[in-house]
Amino acid sequence: MSDAEHTPGFTTGLEIRREVMGDDFVERAFERSRGTDSEAMQEFVTEHAWGAVWSRPGLDRRSRSLLNLGMLIALRAENELRGHVRGALRNGLGRTEIVESVIHCSAYCGAPAGLAAMRVVQEVLEAELGPLSDSSGTSDEA
Repeated sequence: MSDAEHTPGFTTGLEIRREVMGDDFVERAFERSRGTDSEAMQEFVTEHAWGAVWSRPGLDRRSRSLLNLGMLIALRAENELRGHVRGALRNGLGRTEIVESVIHCSAYCGAPAGLAAMRVVQEVLEAELGPLSDSSGTSDEA
């Protein structure tokens, strides 16, 4: 789809998607799909999920990110979860809230879904925020 063919919903969606997921993520998604069968899916998701849903009033982006984490954990959609954990950080969720969302979902979605999600979350959090500091209570300080 050329720029001239983009609908207002696509344009709005692309702006929101870039703000939440980051320019690099969005560029890679479009680049990987360009000229393939999945190109239309990238355009659909941008126009409808990002342009029509994420732009609606009533929920802030932080709340939408938390909802997305829960849905992606339940669906065991690890690839999508990876990007949305980064988006959740951009939208103001902290490490503890993201980890607690996985634990909460585990009670309803099962331990296998929770464990799979926690692997993704840990990978992203360590890449974005660094490893969790040693909080075992032991210290060399006197």
